Amino acid sequence: MRVWNTLGFRAALVSLLLLLSLLLAWGLGTQPVTGTPAPAATASLTPEQIEYLKMMGKDPGALSAGEGKASGFPTPLQTAQVAWKQLSNPFYDNGPNDKGIAIQLAHSLGRVALGFGLACLVAIPLGFVIGMSPLLRRAFDPFIQVLKPISPLAWMPLALYTIKDSSVSGIFVIFICSLWPMLINTAFGVASVKREWLNVAATLEVSPLRKAFLVILPAAAPTIVTGMRISMSIAWLVIVAAEMLVGGTGIGYFVWNEWNNLSLTNVIFAIVMIGVVGMLLDLLFGRLQKAVTYVE
Repeated sequence: MRVWNTLGFRAALVSLLLLLSLLLAWGLGTQPVTGTPAPAATASLTPEQIEYLKMMGKDPGALSAGEGKASGFPTPLQTAQVAWKQLSNPFYDNGPNDKGIAIQLAHSLGRVALGFGLACLVAIPLGFVIGMSPLLRRAFDPFIQVLKPISPLAWMPLALYTIKDSSVSGIFVIFICSLWPMLINTAFGVASVKREWLNVAATLEVSPLRKAFLVILPAAAPTIVTGMRISMSIAWLVIVAAEMLVGGTGIGYFVWNEWNNLSLTNVIFAIVMIGVVGMLLDLLFGRLQKAVTYVE
């Protein structure tokens, strides 16, 4: 079969056309109106914003269209130039408020990994026990249904008050938001194991421990990994908002800091990086899900 006749090639071609269309619309929407003189860079800045720029060591009068929100929405070319500048030196460290994009992403991924890992240690064993016991399923269900809809960020004030550490509080928020999808999916996967397989294990007098690891776990693994995949997506989404609140380091703080610096190009670049990293994490768990999925 020819490559250009395959579904994957045609899907990639449609995706490329959609991307080019979006870039074209973006470029046309950010072009200056012909014959209209460009406004002064400080024309739309408030006195407080001008003073803030001076405090940051920047010249408000020299603020170009690619460096701030005052001169209008940045064009694709300006954003690409900023992206190249950031990616060409992603590990620079010029102080607390000026770090490279790789350092910011590393801090965020570290918090997500720690909170997500702790959630795995709690949710998967607990979900296993709940799934194997109808009594525990009924007993835990009211608590899960009440706690599950609560926004993870609603826990942030309590975490900051009790833990008194912004970085650890961010990890706690990731733990909370990652807990429920894994717990629910693990319990559902364990409870959905076919009765025939459990009956065969009972006929062969398999010990409970071996039955859990050799029968139930392989059967429930696809559902468990699905819960982990959902949890990771939520965790990566929540960490950005959490870092905007607590500050310090991380991609969320980078977005908020660049907005305060009136740099929309860096904000757009950070948004794209958040999406790319989120896509890569989802692809990773997608591969893991395929690896543990069995064919009957």
